[in-house]
Amino acid sequence: MLAVTAHPDDEAAVFGGSLGLYSDRGVETSVICLTPGQAASNRGKARDDHELAAVRRKEFAASCEILNVSRAAVLDYPDGQLHRVEMYRVVSDLVLNIREFRPHVVLSMGPEGAITGHTDHSMASVFATLAFHWAGRSNRFPDQLGNGAQPHRAQKLYYSTSPAALPDRQPISFAPFTARIEIGRYLEAKIAAFHAHQTQSPVFPIFDAHVDKLGNPELFHLAAGVVPGGVVTESDLFAGVVDH
Repeated sequence: MLAVTAHPDDEAAVFGGSLGLYSDRGVETSVICLTPGQAASNRGKARDDHELAAVRRKEFAASCEILNVSRAAVLDYPDGQLHRVEMYRVVSDLVLNIREFRPHVVLSMGPEGAITGHTDHSMASVFATLAFHWAGRSNRFPDQLGNGAQPHRAQKLYYSTSPAALPDRQPISFAPFTARIEIGRYLEAKIAAFHAHQTQSPVFPIFDAHVDKLGNPELFHLAAGVVPGGVVTESDLFAGVVDH
């Protein structure tokens, strides 16, 4: 399972329960975070963007350890500016990650920007969607194939979704959920992982209130799959996945 996020803390806030749950089920999990979050409003004791990025990378590592993430990486794209980055370059990086990690399932936020409506979240969704589709095609980024990587067609792409946004946001229209993942005791790990991001402590009360109200289950929208068919409500992100 591969989750594509925009900022350190997204892995916990959006996917934390599912990452912990599936890790305990023996699923190899990976998180690719596109930015080190250096433009955040909440900065802890960091004196500049470079120092904040370094601190947030460490917080991300601590969070992923709590969630038992098998493979985690923070890329170096500019926080708050993903809509200005060359699309082809970002998608290339994600396609290479997919071809190397070879996930069955890819997770990202929806193009609406998740519960915050953040533009970076929207762009992470766009990049992840293109990478999901292109990673399995030999005519996309063929230069990667000469270096040992092979096309890989992940079987499912899910967007996170929600019945409600955080308060005081621009209008957000969420995709309907097609999967309800009961995270049970992994809700505690989700909260602990988010709290590992100490630079973001001013937003802990907002996050905690949202999770207390809507944190379980985690909801997802099936955006694409290799097996066509009608929409059904799933309770397992690996339903119908073939191990090969």
